[in-house]
Amino acid sequence: MNDKQSLKVKSKIWIELNNEVIFGLGRIRLFREIERTGSMSQAAALLGMSYRAAWGKVTATEERLAMQLVERQQGNRKKGTTLTPAGKELLLQYEIFQKKAQEAVDNLFEDHLGGLLNHLKQHTNTEKKM
Repeated sequence: MNDKQSLKVKSKIWIELNNEVIFGLGRIRLFREIERTGSMSQAAALLGMSYRAAWGKVTATEERLAMQLVERQQGNRKKGTTLTPAGKELLLQYEIFQKKAQEAVDNLFEDHLGGLLNHLKQHTNTEKKM
């Protein structure tokens, strides 16, 4: 193990209602791309998913939360698809939550397993001496 390597903890968090996904990293990516491109089809293509799958995720989230998150401008290619104010707020708040959750996980990892990296470095140095 060289000095440039580091241990990192990874976690995935998503929100469920009655064992059905409401929001998580996949939907964050989808909502970000909808917001950025103004198009459901472009967002889906950029994420490597079908248009139908993308709409399915958005519709499922809207139904589970009982709120409209995406504004559909049917027949208007210039306006396309945009996030509603509720959709923008959900995206913003989930991104803040995700960042704070990752920081908390990083801190917990350091508090409880931070010495593991030093152990690995010492173990590697011992092996090199042999």
